[in-house]
Amino acid sequence: MTRILTTCKMVKMVRGGFGVFHRNAQHSQYFSRIGIRSLSMKAQTANLVLEDGTKMTGYSFGHPSSTAGEVVFNTGLAGNTETLTDPSYHGQILTLVNPIIGNGGVPDTAALDEMGLSRFLESEGIKVSGLLVLDYSNEYSHWRAVKTLAEWLKEEKVPALYGIDTRMLSKIIRNKGTVLGKIEFEGQPVQFLDPNKRNLIAEISTKEVKVYGKGNPIKIVAVDCGLKHNAIRLLVKRGAEVHLVPWNHDFTRLEYDGLLLSGGPGDPTQAQELIENVRKVLQSDRQEPLFGISLGNLITGLAAGASSYKMPMANRGQNQPVVNMMNGQAFITAQNHGYAIDSNSLPPGWKPLFVNANDQTNEGIMHETKPIFTAQFYPEANPGPTDTEFLFDSFISLIKKGKGTSIASVLPKATAATSRVEVSKVLILGSGGLCIGQAGEFDYSGSQAVKAMKEENVKTVLMNPNIASVQTNEVGLKQADRVYFLPITPQFVTEVIKAERPDGLILGMGQLL
Repeated sequence: MTRILTTCKMVKMVRGGFGVFHRNAQHSQYFSRIGIRSLSMKAQTANLVLEDGTKMTGYSFGHPSSTAGEVVFNTGLAGNTETLTDPSYHGQILTLVNPIIGNGGVPDTAALDEMGLSRFLESEGIKVSGLLVLDYSNEYSHWRAVKTLAEWLKEEKVPALYGIDTRMLSKIIRNKGTVLGKIEFEGQPVQFLDPNKRNLIAEISTKEVKVYGKGNPIKIVAVDCGLKHNAIRLLVKRGAEVHLVPWNHDFTRLEYDGLLLSGGPGDPTQAQELIENVRKVLQSDRQEPLFGISLGNLITGLAAGASSYKMPMANRGQNQPVVNMMNGQAFITAQNHGYAIDSNSLPPGWKPLFVNANDQTNEGIMHETKPIFTAQFYPEANPGPTDTEFLFDSFISLIKKGKGTSIASVLPKATAATSRVEVSKVLILGSGGLCIGQAGEFDYSGSQAVKAMKEENVKTVLMNPNIASVQTNEVGLKQADRVYFLPITPQFVTEVIKAERPDGLILGMGQLL
């Protein structure tokens, strides 16, 4: 036991020195100590420089060229290929918080599906201005992979650095909200720039009209503000002939069954031509349904007369909780946006449809009488959860049912199975790691579950096989109402359930029964 506790203490001490080595640029020493891997001193170095003067030295594994933009972070643990090709990241230097990147490789980026869209990408190529990661693996293992991430980045001429303290960087971004930065190679100086001062939508939008699902009975005009391919796939799958038009295309005189405003990058107020065209539609007698996604939510709100603002903390990731204001249902969503609609500025006839459960910001709006609704998140996912894909079904239902159909009538109804269930006691199956070095993620998920339940005044019964974990130290024991040190097996869990009679069960990270 003494040896185990000593080892755990050593690991925590090394973790505690996380930022020190990076600030002193002693990368090789740091990575060797925590055992990720030794960084090659032959790799070309470059600096990440933030506008507040913070400088971090990293190692290049992409195209060796300087770049500048807005530095953001994404909390997603998977779907890096789709994230890098998401047009809403145009103009941004992306930080991936998942510690090891590249071990999944990259699929065939030239492969097309039956509609002529990139099979594995969400647009034609990488859209981020730069990439920052903690540790990069040049060796990949995935059945779809055909090349390394480094090879793809170099093909697309996108700079990327590993060896960056992404935890510290994420904290800086979280605290400051908006951070401008640059990846700077020796002899290639660049100036800071704010991409949001440009019309990024115009830069990313298609330059010509394209048609997908030709011959399908439902005609949908999709305004390309940075549309992800999966939105097209989901519409065509539901019987739509999608006419993809440029952001400034005059669609007000076109014949269509439904109008889609896509997601995209940047400040929505830069797209005044689009806002004016949408305003004309809203003020007309047209009854065709309108569905806005992400940036499309912002554009619709502005066209209706509401105002938008730059968020103090952007929502980027695959785990953002939103609540349907009509029935109280909650969903986990994928998002990437730094601007939001001010719900208090909505004019008469409009009201919020979705609200973010974390920061209470607007996540969608609806018209009270017209078939118009929006979502600030990505119902098409890719990457991320598909919990809200039903919104495409709702959009098609509005079209099929015709004039007089309310939005409320096409959205799924909350049921006893989907509405909030009140509980007074839960059993949490916690776990420390099965061996030294694994404890971090397991400890965090379980201890946070205990804290969350305590905040909701729910009694907690913690079952944990590892006495040398954060969940079951002095702090953890004081937080949980009762703790069982037992193996997490069906037999033992069943016995604890019989003894405690909990109302619910929470699985800690990695628990499979």
